[in-house]
Amino acid sequence: MQTISFIIPLQISLMSFLFFNGRAQQSTNANLEEAKKAIAASNEVYFQAFAKGDSSIFIDRYAKDCWIMPPNAPALCGIGAPSDFFKTAYNFGLRNGKFITIDVFGDGGEFVTEEGFWQSFDANNRTLDNGKFLVLWKKTPDGWKMFRDSWSSDGDK
Repeated sequence: MQTISFIIPLQISLMSFLFFNGRAQQSTNANLEEAKKAIAASNEVYFQAFAKGDSSIFIDRYAKDCWIMPPNAPALCGIGAPSDFFKTAYNFGLRNGKFITIDVFGDGGEFVTEEGFWQSFDANNRTLDNGKFLVLWKKTPDGWKMFRDSWSSDGDK
């Protein structure tokens, strides 16, 4: 009789764990899918800022406490970083580009990481550069924003 009184609470505990763990996993999957959709939408308009010469589109992709970490240059940090980077890239001739997201991973709660490849083009649609990137995205009251943006060139150009 003692064995039965031990096994029943153990089974109930195990079933509760499996039930709540399954619900937590469903929530994580839903959060991650939400983040992936928001990232895809943000990436879709990112280079429009350069095509239109509209820095506000670019600036809106980033969290206010962001770091933009270009290769071979100091990090640009904080609220003015997107504006500073936009001016530099626009003056360099950047007018269009493309992101190819390979994966977005994390729990979708507060942060997720995106990895992929990028290409950038000038006004004549000639390739300026291409490479790979990692972006740490942060969920803010204004939606998913780039929190840490880092990339490197493949050096093909």
